[in-house]
Amino acid sequence: MRERQRIVVVGHGMVGHRFAQAAVDRGLTKTHEVLIFGEEPRAAYDRVGLTSWFGHPDGADGLSLLPGGEYDDERVRLVLDSVVTEIDRTERTVTVVSPPSAVGDLLAHPGAVTVHEYDVLVLATGAAPFVPPVEGRGKDGCFVYRTIEDLEAIKAASEGATGGVVIGGGLLGLEAANALVQLGLDTSVVEMAPRLMPIQLDPAAGATLVRHVERLGVTVHTGVLTEEIEGDARVSGLRVRQAGTEEGAPTTVIDAQVVVFSAGIRPRDALARECDLEVAPRGGVLVDEQCRTADPHVFAIGECAAPGGTMYGLVAPGYAMAEVVVDALLDGPGTFTGADMSTKLKLLGVDVASFGDAFATTDGALELTYADAVTGVYKKLVVSDDGRRLLGGILVGDASAYGVLRPMVSSGLALPDNPEQLILPASSGVQPGMPDEAQVCSCNDVTKADIVHAVTEQGCESVADVKQCTRAGSTCGSCVATVKSIIEDHFASVGKVVDKGLCEHFRLTRQELFDVVAVHGYRRFDDIVAAHGTGRGCDVCKPALASILASQTSTHILEPATAGLQDTNDAYLANIQRNGTYSVVPRIPGGEITPDKLIVVGEVARDYGLYTKITGGQRIDLFGARLEQLPAIWRRLVDAGFESGHAYGKSLRTVKSCVGSTWCRFGVQDSVGLAIALELRYRGLRSPHKLKGGVSGCARECAEARGKDFGVIATEKGWNLYVGGNGGATPAHARLLAGDLDTATLVSYLDRFLMYYVRTADRLQRTSTWIEQLDGGLERVREVVVEDSLGLGAELEADMARHVGGYEDEWRATLEDPAKLARFVSFVNAPDTPDPSIAFTTEREQIQPIAPALIPVGAPA
Repeated sequence: MRERQRIVVVGHGMVGHRFAQAAVDRGLTKTHEVLIFGEEPRAAYDRVGLTSWFGHPDGADGLSLLPGGEYDDERVRLVLDSVVTEIDRTERTVTVVSPPSAVGDLLAHPGAVTVHEYDVLVLATGAAPFVPPVEGRGKDGCFVYRTIEDLEAIKAASEGATGGVVIGGGLLGLEAANALVQLGLDTSVVEMAPRLMPIQLDPAAGATLVRHVERLGVTVHTGVLTEEIEGDARVSGLRVRQAGTEEGAPTTVIDAQVVVFSAGIRPRDALARECDLEVAPRGGVLVDEQCRTADPHVFAIGECAAPGGTMYGLVAPGYAMAEVVVDALLDGPGTFTGADMSTKLKLLGVDVASFGDAFATTDGALELTYADAVTGVYKKLVVSDDGRRLLGGILVGDASAYGVLRPMVSSGLALPDNPEQLILPASSGVQPGMPDEAQVCSCNDVTKADIVHAVTEQGCESVADVKQCTRAGSTCGSCVATVKSIIEDHFASVGKVVDKGLCEHFRLTRQELFDVVAVHGYRRFDDIVAAHGTGRGCDVCKPALASILASQTSTHILEPATAGLQDTNDAYLANIQRNGTYSVVPRIPGGEITPDKLIVVGEVARDYGLYTKITGGQRIDLFGARLEQLPAIWRRLVDAGFESGHAYGKSLRTVKSCVGSTWCRFGVQDSVGLAIALELRYRGLRSPHKLKGGVSGCARECAEARGKDFGVIATEKGWNLYVGGNGGATPAHARLLAGDLDTATLVSYLDRFLMYYVRTADRLQRTSTWIEQLDGGLERVREVVVEDSLGLGAELEADMARHVGGYEDEWRATLEDPAKLARFVSFVNAPDTPDPSIAFTTEREQIQPIAPALIPVGAPA
């Protein structure tokens, strides 16, 4: 006779794992043993982040939710590669086949058969991809997108393929499209609805998302039906026609050798049907508010369950169900009465969020929208008819306000008098007065009160501590910024100094570390961590301190004392690309280049077979260089008078210019001459984040100077200086710092501004957010830079003068040092052997990568 009651869990996906972990954490294993059967050959992994498998350095292990394959509690036993084929509810047993001959078919598997008793049965079998009855769906080259094995098969099929198409434009469909893009395929998405993500987005948001997706090279076909998958034994194309047309209407064929079905999911409820458990009309095991079936000994959780007849296809509701079942087995009061279906994801690099009543179905609901077609940002708030309550919303292109807005929906927090301010640019932070019951983390159902309790009662002092105690921010990560703000706001309210340390190894901020290095004159990371930190450092503090050392000492970044601190790009003085090759970006100040130099660039690109592109920053980028080719390429460029463009570094990239008064009839100042002077002055300046500048010769602003970290616009009297602009995911317009400056004054103010930023900004903080978070904002910058309120003007200018005087081209210095050149090999034990995994195809008469590769042997993580 067993000492404890036995819980059998069928399925070890994310939800099954959550149940087991909750059983351990909440003490259920004191009275019960847990036996889990997982049909996949590996333990539960992060299916939400499935696409990251392609580029993860640790492969499948990097996604694992149970890296060791075993639970800390010996009373929880996991059996993998095993399929439950039958449930006998009368005898309370399950029949298990191990190993299965074909993962996925739950009903018939030859193999070793065992029978196991249960006292409690938890079904966590999840869902299966829906494959519509399209003619040709069984051809080679057709796949679903659900497991790591699916991804492995898709990757193998992509070798030698040129085109891929995804059937389905929902959340998972766009993730699948991202995977095909990473595999180097010419990718299309086919969606029957008139827009992408029709369940989450309205027409305007869908159109904005399409523009983003198409900029990334993905072709989008909405409002179309798939008629047939063409080809003999293997896929050769996809035939589609417009939705709403009759059969026989004109069709279009999309070239593809890989087809991925992502047209939705269906609950895997076959086991329940076979043992006569009731299922919902649209599938899913019917359960009550405790996730219990009509059989009191059987529960169902996650995508296979249908509480109240509704199947939930997100991980957060599944997690909530898992907790409810553990609570029920502990005789607790927990119930599942519905779930927040809010979603925030980064799809193909684009932030997308939908929450609450996104489609304004509530009676009297009003809509507030903000749209910027240029930057690709669309935001909508749905508010009550009196304008006092937030009911829902949609965010595309900039979802930074999601962490504030979504909790306002669940908490009923009153809107401010001007609710549009919540979606206008630069809106962020914790909403003042956010109630304790506001749900901050929907994935793990963590409220503001839970976070404050973790801080006040459980001794948590950082986001990492709170994650461990509450799980907030540990699943999708979209609420981490809000969690951090809540912690800091609470500490500030009780008069406690907020820990803003750089990382776990340093309690000092980046600014404090900058001052420490300056005062003590440190030149080695080991000396700094010995005196002011702990441990051996990490990928946060090492590059940050490497940047600090570089900005203060002008020491070559590949000197022995700092070479090991650099990230991959700085370590090889080039940006690594997705197939393991590198880019070559020579500096071309102001975009001005002589014919002789232009010829050299062309000859280098031709001789080494590089992809060549003229950028928006007035540079010429060369892509596809193998690691071992970089020194030879740069030798020719350096000999021709070029130097590093620092495209790989957190430093000055370019200073863009128009042609100014030299050529343009509207120009009032020599913008080209100033742009070149500024780029040569600030080249190589290591900073918290990348820096970009621009100089326009008149108010027509052809150089887009106000979209740069520093922008200069000519006036009849001199120059206007703007600061704090940037493009990217959260664009910001630069604002006027000082006007009608002569050139000498302009340069002195820029010297001060840049060095003030380098000294005081946080790591990876652009000038726009640095200014926004300074106490006093732009006015504080003006006081320090223009008015010299701190008396630092001369010191900041001297710091810049030291940088200018100590500058040397990093690539020229590398070519002159055999020790530095020794690192440029693909394999340390075979230096003359190129990486065989790198391959290209040809498109538009230039090379294109066809498959991603791992970072070369010897490259730092």
